Amino acid sequence: MATQILKKLTSKLRITTTRHRTKTTSSQYVATRARDPTFEKHMDAHKNLLKVVAVQDLLLAAPTPTPTPTTHPPSLSVDFLDRLSQKFHLNRGAAAFLRHYPHIFHVFYNPTKSQPYFKLTESATKIAQQEAAAVYDSLPLVIDRLVRLLSMSLTKELPLRAIFKVWRELGLPDDFEDSVISRNPNLFGLCDAEEPNTHILKLVDENSGSNLVAAVENWRVIECCREGCSVDRTEIRYSFNHGYPPGMRLGKNFKAKVKEWQGLAYVGPYEEMGEKRRTKRGVKALQKRAVGVVHEFLSLTVEKTVEVEKISHFRKWFGIDLNIRDLFLDHPGMFYLSTKGKRHTVFLREAYEKGRLIDPNPVYEARRKLLDLVVLGRRGVSLDFKSRNTGRNIDHGFQEQEND
Repeated sequence: MATQILKKLTSKLRITTTRHRTKTTSSQYVATRARDPTFEKHMDAHKNLLKVVAVQDLLLAAPTPTPTPTTHPPSLSVDFLDRLSQKFHLNRGAAAFLRHYPHIFHVFYNPTKSQPYFKLTESATKIAQQEAAAVYDSLPLVIDRLVRLLSMSLTKELPLRAIFKVWRELGLPDDFEDSVISRNPNLFGLCDAEEPNTHILKLVDENSGSNLVAAVENWRVIECCREGCSVDRTEIRYSFNHGYPPGMRLGKNFKAKVKEWQGLAYVGPYEEMGEKRRTKRGVKALQKRAVGVVHEFLSLTVEKTVEVEKISHFRKWFGIDLNIRDLFLDHPGMFYLSTKGKRHTVFLREAYEKGRLIDPNPVYEARRKLLDLVVLGRRGVSLDFKSRNTGRNIDHGFQEQEND
């Protein structure tokens, strides 16, 4: 009897403990964040764009014969892509995916191989060429981005594999090891890391990053010089631009904490961090420095956005001891975190307006054109075009052949 009573009391105690649990897990923190409809709508299309870009990169990397006036653009078999469906998250298979984007992919019957193949459409090819040209035209800017990225590292070094993960975000050419690193030995150097088959990219001339100014400083200058600005310069000296999701409730305590945080002095992303102070104010300053570093990182990207998993690879090298994802969630006025597409993507809020970059660049403009084709889907396709690209053709053999 006593044992049964003890079990009942124990079970009630467990229930009570669970109900009154005050600690929030990381997943709960993500789930309770304030949503922004504009960014969520943008991510609805962007998550599909990532799949299209992955297939496009695979296609462009396909081996092609020596260019001649009659050489066809690179193509791959639908069957080959179908075998990679799981890797590229093509849930309904390659055929359904290709049919959904007729403005980007053209499916045709290859009589030599006796099976359906696909290639980029003329519109998609022009966009890819435009993006490649924009990347190479901006090589001086790309070099500056790499210098800045390395300058934020405590040791002025970064693992090459981490940079490979964000090469598109930084607007690097796909051969940046040769076109950027090898051609600028006065700035960059490669050395072997302690781990096998791992290389470290280092800044050869550490003084090249001594005069760098963070992007937020430009905003501070503009705010101070803005006509009718009533904010004291001392107040804006360490401030960041804030803008909150529509409908987010901002209580008095929250506003007071933000104001206090805005005035907190911190070490900039390009300044020497010095010795870490474990006082309460010192810890807050370190946290603000971490915010400044990730803010600068996002400012260096082409589209002012990056996957959280990718930026996490730089955490140790930047001297950030915090959970990167929670850092973004702690500052909803500066960053927006989306979970669309089974990935966590962060946006620099101040860089966007109505789902578009306020200050676009040529690389972004080219990628935006591809995004427009993704959003277009099958709309605007003639009935004759649809009849040639239906699932029946793919399943039972194409009658259409590629023109010679």
